[in-house]
Amino acid sequence: MGKPTGFMEHTRETAAPRNPAQRTGDWQEIYGTLAPAKLREQASRCMDCGVPLCHAGLQIDEHTFGCPIHNLIPEWNDLVYRGQWRDALHRLLKTNNFPEFTGRICPAPCEGSCVLAINEPAVTIKNVEQAIIDRAFQEGWIRPQPPSQRTGKKVAIVGSGPAGLAAADQLNRVGHHVTVFERDDRIGGLLMYGTPTMKLDKGIVQRRVDLMRAEGVQFITNAHVGLGVDIAQVRRNFDAVLLACGALRGIDMRLPGRHLRGIHMAMPYLTLSIKRVLGDDVDPQVYIDARDKDVVVIGAGDTGTDCIATAIRQGCRSLVNFARKPTPPADRDPQNPWPEQPLIYLQDYAHAESEARWGQDPRQYQVMTTRFVDDGSSHVKAVRTVRVEWEKVGPGRFVKPRPVEGSQYDWPADLVLLAVGFHGPEPTLIRQLQLATDRSTNVKVDTGQYMTEHEGLFVAGDMRRGASLIVWAIAEGRGAARQIDHHLMGHTSLL
Repeated sequence: MGKPTGFMEHTRETAAPRNPAQRTGDWQEIYGTLAPAKLREQASRCMDCGVPLCHAGLQIDEHTFGCPIHNLIPEWNDLVYRGQWRDALHRLLKTNNFPEFTGRICPAPCEGSCVLAINEPAVTIKNVEQAIIDRAFQEGWIRPQPPSQRTGKKVAIVGSGPAGLAAADQLNRVGHHVTVFERDDRIGGLLMYGTPTMKLDKGIVQRRVDLMRAEGVQFITNAHVGLGVDIAQVRRNFDAVLLACGALRGIDMRLPGRHLRGIHMAMPYLTLSIKRVLGDDVDPQVYIDARDKDVVVIGAGDTGTDCIATAIRQGCRSLVNFARKPTPPADRDPQNPWPEQPLIYLQDYAHAESEARWGQDPRQYQVMTTRFVDDGSSHVKAVRTVRVEWEKVGPGRFVKPRPVEGSQYDWPADLVLLAVGFHGPEPTLIRQLQLATDRSTNVKVDTGQYMTEHEGLFVAGDMRRGASLIVWAIAEGRGAARQIDHHLMGHTSLL
């Protein structure tokens, strides 16, 4: 698709983000934009490749090939190249309910599976996607489209993250009465309180929520189903119930000194910061502030990266980020071939900000924490670590680490943030409903299915598959909506 020779005429060019040295003085989005002419050039690089894997959405073992929601990428790239932006929007919205979110915070597995990426830099799929939807809102092409008639069926959705919102949007489109229950004071789940404003402006989240409300979706905040709201009553009042509560149980570190003050889980830290940025009156005794502190972030995934960027904006004195695994290679490992997502060294937005401030990437690889050191008054003063060596058994896969003798080191720390991953969903509703779980504590359902062992009770998103990408959450919400619609009506037209 696109210009047949575009990939030979133009090199990959992405929208340059705001200057890292300047943007840390505010909480605004970091993204830059490309001019329309440049976007057309980039879209023209999309090849007429015959078998495009960018939208395959396949998962084999632990690998994802292409876009899990099967975005029609070659089609809307071709339309952007031809200047047919409204048609590109229609193709984009056919598979993606929220491209304004994925265009900003999805890590773009589609680009890793781009055919051009076999031997050249991939097509800038993510930039083009964001440009299409941003232009659509700017031009006023996005307007409320409530369904022309209602089915009379009522569906409750518990959780308003991307999975819950995608399911709500789909089910509302086909005429069901949809009510979304959210335990927090704002709608959006991790879109609202798990992703910092510099990655996703909360006005963009609220804009989509307002649009869905105008189309007929009902949102109820401060409604904690399972604690303040009786799940049994919800089930009685609705024809179907979807649980989309996420996988928010953070993995703690049971190490000597873990009881010390100054050590916090990452998600409460990020949530409180976002609330303060949004103007909420956060109790100073509860707020976690990195100002003038030596900060250690343990865990080098997306959550750890967001902690780095947040601490820098709060004015931390120093910052270091620990990763247990070795430094990723600069290029693909032979055992990590195309079209797998490339497991290579990348510098994310927060790492660039750290380098701009202190002259170096904050990540320290092959570091294992062994204890937290007391300052004598039950507050942390340092994190003790050792260097480790690994035996590689595959791309990104290593066996048990071996400590390096004599490598012990104490890193100064007034504030320690734990971002080492997630155990799975919180257990309250699972226990009340006596739902079966898998080894990872996710709700267990048959392969390809979303309905639990209870008739009319469905589960989707991270609660079903474990902590994952936003694009997988949207795919889960859409898949659950299809099955719920079929369960209620005996058929479905949902994609």
